[in-house]
Amino acid sequence: MSRRLNAILIAIALLALPTWSAPECGRNPEQCREQAMHPDLPEPQPEVRKMRAVEGEDTTAYWREKGVQFVQQKLAAQLNQRQAKNVILFLGDGMGVTTTAPARNLLGGEEKSLSFENFPYTGLSKTYSVDKIVPDSACTATAYLCGVKGQEGTIGVNGQVPRTDCKVMLDETTHVDSIAKWAMEEGKWAGLVTTTRVTHASPSGVYAHIAERDWENDAEVATDCGANSGIQDIAYQLSRGEVGSKLRVIMGGGRKHFVDSSLESWGKRNDGLNLIDEFKAASNKNVYVTTAAELEAVDVTTTDRLMGLFNDDHMQYMMETTPESSQPTLEQMTRKAIEYMKQSEQGYFLFIEGGRIDQAHHINQARMALNETVEFSKAIAAAQELTSEDDTLLVVTADHSHVFTYAGYAYRGEDVFGKAPVTGLDGKPYMVLSYANGPSYENFYDTETKERKDPTTVITGAHDDEFPSGVPIDNDSHGGDDVPVYALGPWSHLFTGVYEQSTIPHLMAYASCLGEGHTMCSK
Repeated sequence: MSRRLNAILIAIALLALPTWSAPECGRNPEQCREQAMHPDLPEPQPEVRKMRAVEGEDTTAYWREKGVQFVQQKLAAQLNQRQAKNVILFLGDGMGVTTTAPARNLLGGEEKSLSFENFPYTGLSKTYSVDKIVPDSACTATAYLCGVKGQEGTIGVNGQVPRTDCKVMLDETTHVDSIAKWAMEEGKWAGLVTTTRVTHASPSGVYAHIAERDWENDAEVATDCGANSGIQDIAYQLSRGEVGSKLRVIMGGGRKHFVDSSLESWGKRNDGLNLIDEFKAASNKNVYVTTAAELEAVDVTTTDRLMGLFNDDHMQYMMETTPESSQPTLEQMTRKAIEYMKQSEQGYFLFIEGGRIDQAHHINQARMALNETVEFSKAIAAAQELTSEDDTLLVVTADHSHVFTYAGYAYRGEDVFGKAPVTGLDGKPYMVLSYANGPSYENFYDTETKERKDPTTVITGAHDDEFPSGVPIDNDSHGGDDVPVYALGPWSHLFTGVYEQSTIPHLMAYASCLGEGHTMCSK
């Protein structure tokens, strides 16, 4: 069948649909193109779907009143220029605006808001690295924690250190310290919480200096650099390093990188060490927990340092936990961490990451990525409840985005994980959510017939559904677009505008009088 005849048959089929009537094209080709770009879609059939109605949205007064209320809210806001005693940085890994926007639907509708979207001040950060237009979670951690941009794959070092270079990183003049260290130097406490391994790229930015994000244990270092390279792996730096050994709270997954393989079947180290036992032996007031129940039972008033490692690898996605699962939620970890850190008379810096948003996106599992975003929002709501904006600066941001698309002109109230209301030119439906690339490609494209498969026959509603991707690669890639920054508390108004990602720790330091840069205490 010729391509032209096939196109004609598809057009006839589309025109025959009872929900579709072709709009008038206009008086010239340009108007035709404009209408194709912004189609007047058919009204939904009442027996098939019903648009969700929010009372008053169809009136002029509703929207004008919302606008007036927002203006009044802004006019009533007073700048908080107090010194921030405490700073909490929340990092939604891979959480770009095409993630936060559809995640609102999980709260009841696109007009809803994630907890942090109600913060009074927002900005955008530019995420590129020294060597890449689109970054990874390692070099971005250096930017938003240390205030310096580096090369992709490196952590806590400047742009002179190439990824996986075993020599240059040994020069300590290339090392850059994080705001956690700046806080410690002022007598404050510091800690980290994550849903990934505690040695993963983002949390490592709190305490590590390394040329390769994958050097999480000594065996990985030896593979790339030999047995006597002089390089301390990331887990070692967390346990014995200048910053890591002083962190008061450490919670997440990844215990496999702390124990030798000869000591535990799940261990990955080759140097004979058990860094978990070492932590416990350092003080009889050091508390190590592995379950949610143990975490809940911790008496923070009698605890010197708290370490919770809840899985050998990353913590489970929330949608894959069961009633029998023993791991805590990100909200539970956040609550316990703040309960503990509030005991510091000088204040604290706390890093909290929703790290599995990113990992779900990498495997094109949009349902789990958005669920992890909602869990992240719950943790931030808990932090806002437990702290005061008078003395605590809350900052929420992402390290990078993903090639994740939220499109298709779906009707209000429809399932955001469903199909768009019209079909493609091939006569098959397409989904509201999709990816530019990723591992799901082969599920949605028949390489023999050279045709797309109907995605509604592939996506079944399972929590681990893969959503369509346009280019076949092992993992979807990050996106290079700017990511949002949300701020609440002392000096939060400084976080407006568009700025380098590496500016973020300098803004936090200004508000809390940390580090050697310009602060409110030195103005």
